[in-house]
Amino acid sequence: MDYFELSKMEDLEDLNKKSFEFPEGLLIFKHSRRCSISAMAFNRFSRKWKYEEEKFPIYYLDVIGQRNISNAVATKYEVRHESPQILLIKNGICKYSASHMQIEPSELNAILND
Repeated sequence: MDYFELSKMEDLEDLNKKSFEFPEGLLIFKHSRRCSISAMAFNRFSRKWKYEEEKFPIYYLDVIGQRNISNAVATKYEVRHESPQILLIKNGICKYSASHMQIEPSELNAILND
């Protein structure tokens, strides 16, 4: 799975603009490198996700190293901060959010195909 890393506040602005360009939206995966549950959720998601990044970009956010961006994501998209967490952003709005073991590509696929 390829992803774009959110490492600067400008990256979040670019992500939001791009959420209008992709018909199905894009994803933000919020991950803590210090958490074994986060690692397990990230690995499971990576194995099961089937979309190509050209059609459906995935942005990766290290919540420990980029706490300011993580807080900005929570504020901008009106979601409670959790880690691990996945957010579906479409047209500048968070359409779906899941955390921990609820991060399941099959559920996300069902939402996208609805």
